[in-house]
Amino acid sequence: MMVSEIEATKPHVAVVSVPLMGHIIPLLEFSKRLVVDHDFHVSFLVITTSNEASAAQDQLLQSPTLPPGLDVVYLPPIDVFSVTTDDMLVLTRLCVMVEESLKSLKSVLKELGELRAVVIDKFFTQAFDVCCELSIPAYLFYTSAIVMLTFSLSLPTLDCEVEGEFVDLAEPLKVPGCPPFPIEDLFDPLKNRKIDEYKWLLFHSSRFHLAAGIFVNSWKELESVTCKAITEDPFFKQIPTPPVLPVGPLIKGEEPLTARDIEYLAWLDKQPSDSVLFVALGSGGTLTADQLTELAWGIELSHQRFIFVVRKPTNSSASAAVFTAGSDIGNPMTYLPEGFLERTQERGLVVPSWAPQVAVLKHPSTGGFLSHCGWNSTLETIINGVPLIAWPLFAEQRMNATILAEHVGIAVKPVVKPGESLVGREEVERVVRLVIEGEKGRDMRRRTGELKESAAKALEIGGSSHDALERMAKEWKTESNV
Repeated sequence: MMVSEIEATKPHVAVVSVPLMGHIIPLLEFSKRLVVDHDFHVSFLVITTSNEASAAQDQLLQSPTLPPGLDVVYLPPIDVFSVTTDDMLVLTRLCVMVEESLKSLKSVLKELGELRAVVIDKFFTQAFDVCCELSIPAYLFYTSAIVMLTFSLSLPTLDCEVEGEFVDLAEPLKVPGCPPFPIEDLFDPLKNRKIDEYKWLLFHSSRFHLAAGIFVNSWKELESVTCKAITEDPFFKQIPTPPVLPVGPLIKGEEPLTARDIEYLAWLDKQPSDSVLFVALGSGGTLTADQLTELAWGIELSHQRFIFVVRKPTNSSASAAVFTAGSDIGNPMTYLPEGFLERTQERGLVVPSWAPQVAVLKHPSTGGFLSHCGWNSTLETIINGVPLIAWPLFAEQRMNATILAEHVGIAVKPVVKPGESLVGREEVERVVRLVIEGEKGRDMRRRTGELKESAAKALEIGGSSHDALERMAKEWKTESNV
């Protein structure tokens, strides 16, 4: 890798990501901040494979908008088929890929030359050992909310203190500084402590204390109670917990628009303010064919304007597309109810597979967002002042959804009838109407507007997130590694 003479004189930091869009996006934005705002040279290291490809990931990492001084470094590709099996769940699959990539990390870091620090994804904590060998300060980047970080930090203690399965507990799980976590909202790896996914989650969580500091993609004012707990509660002091540095919200910048993207935005230009529901379930999430049918019928019955991003349904897991985001094959429109496109063409757009999410959420005509509540999408909707219909699919999304609905006040959760496994069309119709034209929707819109202002202030000079990163940047600049 060739580095210009100018970049060679700047303090150099490496950032290490796992190959998931929900992780690459905030880590890449974090890297951009270091380069543009704090005059660093950043090497962005990402795992590659010889078997799987994510079109969305490639497009992001090869974008011509990346600033000079931000170099994308691909770790030597691994053969996924040689280290994984078809029955591996997503987190296990990811962690096994990370373990294999670890073999090349030391040599790649040494080739980069003098590094002031390495910032590591939360699922790549084995890199702490490599950094220790090379005498490089290592920091963790936590891609979810601060409240989820407190849960992760508490997991090793919960694992020791709770007998049996968490899902068999009679009461919600209690973590200092957090609202109690309802058992039904626990994400899947926590539901069976015997499976590999849980063991990997516990492994990484038990190593967070090795970090010199923990960056979090959130901001102090959004999670003030949790921030106070994580710095003042005796529990977190005893772990001990490294310094926690909220530096968000870090969201994906607007990418160059395609001709089709421009058509979508031109359609939005013709719609009234706050009148359009945007339906998009993330880069890796998929619905079953039956649930896609009920969702489509509910949207139609609501008689509201919409942009509906449709992906090919799955009969396996909701996270089936997590490693191949943006690579859909075939026409997902064929899975919609017969006649849906014709009946709704006057008030909605159906978009195959992918849409310019940030641009759509930013548009003044967008009045609601039916989302999986992944943390990146949550931050994007907050920073644009758009209320949510929470439709969690996997990972920590159910926990996010409950917090956003019951404690932050910017989301509504559809209700599944007892004994049923799908959100029915009548319930979809109800929540869509509630958000777009109901009083509760207006209340949530006011609340998201307040949080939008709070987020903007946090990122300004003198704001909590800007200053947290600036303090760390100054520390890195004044320290020289031996």
